Amino acid sequence: MKYTKEHEWLRLEGDLVVVGITQHAATQLGDVVFVELPEVETMVAEGDEVVVIESVKAASDILAPIDGEIVEVNDKLSDTPGLVNEDPTGDAWFFKLKIDDLSVLDAFMDEDEYNDLIG
Repeated sequence: MKYTKEHEWLRLEGDLVVVGITQHAATQLGDVVFVELPEVETMVAEGDEVVVIESVKAASDILAPIDGEIVEVNDKLSDTPGLVNEDPTGDAWFFKLKIDDLSVLDAFMDEDEYNDLIG
């Protein structure tokens, strides 16, 4: 897995990049009560708002960590937003991206670097 400074994780599955939020982010959010997912086939650019999460504490945006096309979303989160708190790095992924150049993942933090960030 790779990590962003915005507490997202990226995992390579074949030629797709799966995106979710870290346990740290899920804990900071508190109980998630709503997740708004993007449309499949949406083209996104790095920094675009892609997902909206509402928790008992606040609303937060998940930004696209890289450019690509959203090819799948995790519809389970619409019915069961609490999955984000229960299994943020597993079943609670948000979307899958098809990207042109997988080498862009090299620019992100590995687990040790991320753990240093959240200290």
